[in-house]
Amino acid sequence: MNFKIATIPGDGIGPEIMTEALKVLDKVGEKYGHTFTYTEVLAGGAAIDAVGECLPQETLDICKSSDAVMLAAVGGPKWDNMPGGERPERALLGLRKELGLFANLRPAMVFPQLADASPLKPEIIDGGLDIVIVRELTGGIYFGERGTEEGTPEGTVAYDIEKYSEKEINRIARVAFDMAMKRDKKVTSVDKANVLDSSRLWRKTVAEMAKEYPEVELDNLYVDNTAMQLVRNPKQFDVIVTSNIFGDILSDEASQITGSIGMLPSASLGEGNFGMYEPVHGSAPNIAGQNIANPIATILSAAMMLRYTLGLSKEADAIEKAVNTFLDQGYRTPDLASRTAVEAGDYTTTSQTGDLIASFITK
Repeated sequence: MNFKIATIPGDGIGPEIMTEALKVLDKVGEKYGHTFTYTEVLAGGAAIDAVGECLPQETLDICKSSDAVMLAAVGGPKWDNMPGGERPERALLGLRKELGLFANLRPAMVFPQLADASPLKPEIIDGGLDIVIVRELTGGIYFGERGTEEGTPEGTVAYDIEKYSEKEINRIARVAFDMAMKRDKKVTSVDKANVLDSSRLWRKTVAEMAKEYPEVELDNLYVDNTAMQLVRNPKQFDVIVTSNIFGDILSDEASQITGSIGMLPSASLGEGNFGMYEPVHGSAPNIAGQNIANPIATILSAAMMLRYTLGLSKEADAIEKAVNTFLDQGYRTPDLASRTAVEAGDYTTTSQTGDLIASFITK
């Protein structure tokens, strides 16, 4: 079976890590009898340099006509002085909006082989950790009414409005409950219902949705308590569902407790099975071109694409198993290796990592 994939290498280390992810996908195709047709398109700083805008219409058209989109990373200090609406990162908001990507899935995993890299005490994460944060991606304060008023009696005043509809909450809640049914059947809904009307609607709407999933346990937590519990007892969580701004903050916190952001994939999903898949980390321009970036988050993002958009669960399992084999055999990219090992050059390069993980793909 052939699948059409739009690829956005982007900026910094993006082209390097994308190469390794596609290398692994091609090996999956070889083992399981699939073909993947890649169409590389521009976005971010690379697009600005090439055509003068961060998200060309051609990129959107190709993404919309593809089965899925893979994005590596965009942005960098080269474009920091550009106006906010023209900066490379605006391409991400544009892609999410134009592709209708309303649900962001951010797994936070502590691989047992890398437990010593986590800042948390060993007894807290003993045996590993596996949480998924389901973040609403196209509503809330980031997309609400905003403005700045100058010359008021209080001086300049600025405002941003947090606003959600039942429809928006229902569709993100359904994603979370469906995911929980495939995992440990527990959803934690995070809000600030003791203060915000939007959160009170959020809590009420999620509770109604829960009635359709009697097998799933639903907990409600305030966002400040959730932030505390993530470092105190993260194993209590399975699937966390929350708003755009709260999800933005909590998913970054969760990524840090895992020990290395270079291991964390993500997915942004729309209606149906369409999705865009990308690593959680940024473009890391300071290490670009040195063959030392960790491509595993991008490789695991490819596994998420296979699972959630293309419906190839066995193939996704094969990639995840290959990553574990890589770690089990003691291979470490520079971000995972000890300082002594890095100084001695005793680490696995970007290209070697892709080669090894591809070689560990089995059927």
